[in-house]
Amino acid sequence: MNAMLPAMMTAIEIAAFGGPEMLRPCLRPLPVPASGEVLIRVAAAGVNRPDVMQRRGLYPPPSGASDIPGLEIAGEVVALGQGVAEPKLGDRVCALVTGGGYAEYCLAPAPLCLPIPDGFDLIQAAALPETFFTVWTNVFERGRLQSGERFLVHGGGSGIGTTAIQLARAFGASIFTTAGSPEKCRACEELGASTINYREQDFVDAIKTRTGGEGVDLILDIIGGDYLQRNLACLAIDGRLVQIAVQGGPKSEIDLLPLMQKRLTITGSTLRSRSVPEKAAIAAALKAKVWPLLEAGRIRPIIHAVFALEDAPQAHRLMESSQHIGKIVLKVA
Repeated sequence: MNAMLPAMMTAIEIAAFGGPEMLRPCLRPLPVPASGEVLIRVAAAGVNRPDVMQRRGLYPPPSGASDIPGLEIAGEVVALGQGVAEPKLGDRVCALVTGGGYAEYCLAPAPLCLPIPDGFDLIQAAALPETFFTVWTNVFERGRLQSGERFLVHGGGSGIGTTAIQLARAFGASIFTTAGSPEKCRACEELGASTINYREQDFVDAIKTRTGGEGVDLILDIIGGDYLQRNLACLAIDGRLVQIAVQGGPKSEIDLLPLMQKRLTITGSTLRSRSVPEKAAIAAALKAKVWPLLEAGRIRPIIHAVFALEDAPQAHRLMESSQHIGKIVLKVA
């Protein structure tokens, strides 16, 4: 380890499971990179709903992961573990991590570090990894979205939603989205989606009307619960439903007849517990296929608010209010 690095760092820990006030500053020993890892001096860290679930005690970190919340970071590489050739010391990167992002320093697997896109600052870059890894693997790999297809994403005003709308549009799909306020609907429309305010209109009826009764080819859902059967009603022949969260609950009854009659596919995934090689393959695909779009200005992270690291409780309160459009970021340095 570089002798110029401090022995201790400030981090935000979960003092006990509960509300946002349980996020408290603490001092922790500086982490030491193992083989295949790098240590990053964090400039900014993204805030995501899994962080909120972890704080509540509902989403424990995988075995061996840091108990400090934070799944995406951007900053400078300051130490290398054994066997790391890329990235190099001094490189500015953004990275997907399994935890530890709410801190001055954070470990990251070297293959999950991506260069900062040209023209991006570190706050913008910190808003990329979690949502872009999630959307790419679920919409384009599991969901197999193709140019010309119809795509419905629930929660269009979220970080996932704003990312999914932009990527789907860039790859030639027609996009529909649900959102819960006129402001969120306008923001999604500006990104290229046909919007449905789910508080004012049944999304199943809206999809049937807007697609001439045919339905959509792919749905990305974060709700679960009683949305399951309604999602199946929205799907076209050979349609696919990809489940990535269950904000409405993990259980639902299902009528299997539409599944058989329309030859539907239901799948889903989580990202955090996947192996480094699996996530490295997603990182490589992003670098090849999505980073050029970011650098060309065709897509961008939508950042709603930036908080200081010590203001993590306020960031979580905003996340839980669902009043934000796009991403919430903590500025660390």
